[in-house]
Amino acid sequence: MKEKLRKEIEEIEALTDEEFTYITSHFKERRFKKNQFVVQEGMPVPYDFFVVKGLLKAYVIDDKGKEHILQFAMENWWISDYQAHFSEKPASINIDCIEDCEMLALSLENRRKICREFHKMDRFFSIKFNLGYIRLQQRILSLLRENAEERYRNLLEKQPDLIQRVPKKYLAGFLGLSRETLSRLDLSPK
Repeated sequence: MKEKLRKEIEEIEALTDEEFTYITSHFKERRFKKNQFVVQEGMPVPYDFFVVKGLLKAYVIDDKGKEHILQFAMENWWISDYQAHFSEKPASINIDCIEDCEMLALSLENRRKICREFHKMDRFFSIKFNLGYIRLQQRILSLLRENAEERYRNLLEKQPDLIQRVPKKYLAGFLGLSRETLSRLDLSPK
């Protein structure tokens, strides 16, 4: 399970075997079943999760009971309610499993410790957070500037694996569409 994490880290920073062993000793292996909550609104968020296997969704439910999907996370992605995690406050979002999941969980205390002890890890997390922020900004701009078909085509182009694994009702929620609108989109080649 931990070798996927090593590959993820070493895309940015090389590690010795000793460094890797020490760093991974700060992670906990966690398994979740399909539909199980990983983070639940109102609860503490003690961990940031690296997805080794499986698929998750992060979402909020509005006053009318409608689900708004903020993010999906599959293998080699990180997921948490970062606002709650870093401020040590209750979660404002939900994260649950679309598939059975295997993850590595890192507490805030352990993250701070390994970042203090290994500047490589501080740099790694800084780069990962910057890339995550860029993706979030691109997602917001897509929702503001693109029509439904453009958003769907971009998702097909950038994340074809995700399209195959996510039920249409969740894709619609992620794209800001109704399921009916998603079904009507003309996706013939252009």
